[in-house]
Parts: sequence; structure tokens; C-alpha cells
Amino acid sequence: MKDATVSARVEYGVKTQAEDILQRLGIPVSVVINSLYRQIIFRNGVPFALTIPQQPKTLDAMTDAELNAKLQHSYEQAAAGKGSGFDEVFDALERGLNT
Repeated sequence: MKDATVSARVEYGVKTQAEDILQRLGIPVSVVINSLYRQIIFRNGVPFALTIPQQPKTLDAMTDAELNAKLQHSYEQAAAGKGSGFDEVFDALERGLNT
């Protein structure tokens, strides 16, 4: 029986984006939260890595092979129609700077 309430403050944009995705998937927010809590219990911890990400390598720190691999990967994504357009990326960056 569901008889407890969870309340958390999150950024408005994060909330609306996540809820939009969940709505398109047909999954109520409460189901996701309940699933997360169950995974925490099952794993006896958070069900994903909580790590400090490494700084991305700069161009001058990459070997030619690393740079070529990144360029090849990017080319394959573009050829497959994956990714975001130039305007979309820069609009998102500007929105991030204005928050």
C-alpha cells in the first residue's frame, strides 16, 4: 500500500524536461521514484555511479589516433542523423549561461 509522500525541490527545467519524457513513455513520475527507491534497497546503494567526471582532453593533449577516433565517431553520428543541429546546440548553451 502506498502511504508515504516524497517531496524534493528540483530545478524547474530539469523537472519539466524529465516529466515530458516520462509522459511520452507513459510512465508516471511516482512509478519512477518508487523504482529508484526499490533499486536503492536492492543494491544497498545508489543504482548508478556517483563519480567526479574527468576533464575532457584538449586537442593538444590528444594523440593523432585519439583525435581521428573522435572525428570518425562524430562523422558516423552525423551520417546517421544523430545529434543536434548547430543552432540547437548554441541555443541550449545560451540558455545554460542565462540561468
